[in-house]
Amino acid sequence: MKILLTGSNGQLGSELRLALAPLGTILPLDRSHCDLRETDTVRSLVRDVHPDIIVNAAAFTAVDAAQSDHSTAFAVNATAPGILGEEAARIGALVVHYSTDYVFDGSGDGFRSEDAPTAPLNAYGASKLAGERNLAQACPDHLIFRTSWVFGLQGSNFLKTMLSMASQRERINIVDDQIGAPTSAALIADMTARGIAAARAATMAPGCYHLAAAGQTSWYAYACHVIAKARASNWPVRLAADGIVPVCSDDYPSAARRPLNSRLDTRKLRHALGLELEHWRDGVDRVMNRLI
Repeated sequence: MKILLTGSNGQLGSELRLALAPLGTILPLDRSHCDLRETDTVRSLVRDVHPDIIVNAAAFTAVDAAQSDHSTAFAVNATAPGILGEEAARIGALVVHYSTDYVFDGSGDGFRSEDAPTAPLNAYGASKLAGERNLAQACPDHLIFRTSWVFGLQGSNFLKTMLSMASQRERINIVDDQIGAPTSAALIADMTARGIAAARAATMAPGCYHLAAAGQTSWYAYACHVIAKARASNWPVRLAADGIVPVCSDDYPSAARRPLNSRLDTRKLRHALGLELEHWRDGVDRVMNRLI
């Protein structure tokens, strides 16, 4: 089985290369091999490779930059998934794609299911929602995993930023009114491999699934957990004992509005695969054990 993997060197792509290896031959593509803005190149690659599965881990994830660079955000996040879907449908391939809690407006305090109304607050969320729709319309044989607050060993993420800031500053302000579940790239990659196997065995229906770690927390509580573990591991923490200060989103302005509620209901995925998802703290601790 041939698996075409875009974004292969990214935070998620790096984990996917490991998790998908037992399923078949992986054909990894990073941006130097496949710029998703170049539609003709994308089509040609799929036609030349003729994969059995396309796993699209490439994305424009600069949330604030997407506010001013709509064309790039929509080309990569919206148009490209549709093109991959069209080419996959032509050859009978399965497409796996990743989306985000940012397709929702973040209102309320409940966990949102896959069929909850969407209403993105920013251009990034709008581009990802358009990508979901374009793919679903183009290719019936697809799996879309919506996830949240992704972190991992590779790339830039909140966990790494906290470790860096903790070693350089005595005080940091962290938003405390946005709630979600930090989700490791390794967990997403593992569930992707399981989902592909289940889809090929016809025990998992095509469609959209929420994929996030168990539990919930705020960015502030997440930061506190990271710094506490860093101290316990003798990481060079410069922060004062009371150096992590909770603030409201309104006190931390940014170009793009963020949803306050990023809770995702994962029952559909857990039922389809017959398993439970790890708690966010377990994923964070596992990555930190390798970083510090």
